[in-house]
Amino acid sequence: MSSELLVDLGDDPATAQLGQLKLSTLEDQQWPPDESTLSKSETDVSQGFDLGSPHLPWDHPFYDIARHQIIEVAGDDNFGRKVIVFSACRLPLQHQLDHQKLLMYLKATLDQYVESDYTLIYFHHGLTSENKPSLSWLRDAYREFDRKYKKNIKALYIVHPTMFIKTLLILFKPVISFKFGRKINYVSYLSELEDVVKCEQLVIPARVREYDNKLIASLKPSAQPPMSPPRSPPLPEQVFGVSLTVLRQRDPDGDPVPVVMRDTVGFLSEQGLDIEGIFRRSANVTLVKDVQLKYNSGTAVNFQDMEDVHLAAVILKTFLRELPEPLLTYQLYNDIVNFTSVSSDNQAEVMKTLVESLPEENYASLRYLITFLAQVSANSDVNKMTNSNLAVVFGPNLLWGRDNAMSLSAIGPINNFTRTLLDQQHLVFT
Repeated sequence: MSSELLVDLGDDPATAQLGQLKLSTLEDQQWPPDESTLSKSETDVSQGFDLGSPHLPWDHPFYDIARHQIIEVAGDDNFGRKVIVFSACRLPLQHQLDHQKLLMYLKATLDQYVESDYTLIYFHHGLTSENKPSLSWLRDAYREFDRKYKKNIKALYIVHPTMFIKTLLILFKPVISFKFGRKINYVSYLSELEDVVKCEQLVIPARVREYDNKLIASLKPSAQPPMSPPRSPPLPEQVFGVSLTVLRQRDPDGDPVPVVMRDTVGFLSEQGLDIEGIFRRSANVTLVKDVQLKYNSGTAVNFQDMEDVHLAAVILKTFLRELPEPLLTYQLYNDIVNFTSVSSDNQAEVMKTLVESLPEENYASLRYLITFLAQVSANSDVNKMTNSNLAVVFGPNLLWGRDNAMSLSAIGPINNFTRTLLDQQHLVFT
């Protein structure tokens, strides 16, 4: 949770009141455990990492934190912003977790994304008096998080808020800036998140889903929240969410690189190379949906008429993220996550072998994209987008697990592979 919600609680008279607030009922504390502690994509990884903490070796300094999967990254939201999820129900008992290390892990996570626009989703259900961090921990968090962590957070969504969290915000309202206060949103039901992010790309804990179902069942029929609309059947000219193979078959010239990639990369190559923070900013969600609708209805899109570099950048990332299978494919997931075990002398050769095993459409599109991103990086003195920065932005959009979301310990290896691919692209694509 953003530190702007926190204050120095050392001598605050509200401290005693907060300590006495009831966090959950006994019934809430007896929810069954999640059906699995690991997502499907994580159990696919069988070599090089302890499955108890996917993708992190047992001697990694953050092993004890990562294995609980309290913090996850879930791709981009509907505005093109990175989504970071914090699940309170996955916090173990207070004496079973090093909260100082949790704070360090949270900072290390945010450090990867705070230069870009990002969104926080906080699942509050499951926070109890037995697992909640101490007030001194909140005080330390307030001291640790400075302006760089607050500047680009565009929204904080508190899902299933209780009297505790609402009272906390009321008591500390005087110290929360008006600007940040407008970023805080209460979400009563999971279906309400669909306006922000596709819930299917979130690994929502089973306890949270069960609690949401229980809340809905307790409502009178007239008070039922709106259900998520059913997925519409694909349009005849559908582009987003369609496989690269189908898009190539539809293309009049049989071009393996989809028209969305050609349009956005062409425009960005001309207009975006000198824009500071390209790929780091979000775009107007209405414009994003309008452009998607045009593509999906077979209407030509001319980004020159819109003159919005960030819109084109978001459309490119959105297209990649909405592919039914990631550009780097599920087949290469294990090899890429375990790529850190490859010696530096062999990385280019191994990477070349991996990408050449991709289907033709995937290979052509990846080469087209990486060649363009190398141009972006060549102008990093102006646009501030180095290979490392581009890897953080594009890594999660090039590869994800079969359940769409990934633990942070998987993001690191994927971003590392993407950065190395950018570093070695002149050797890989020859």
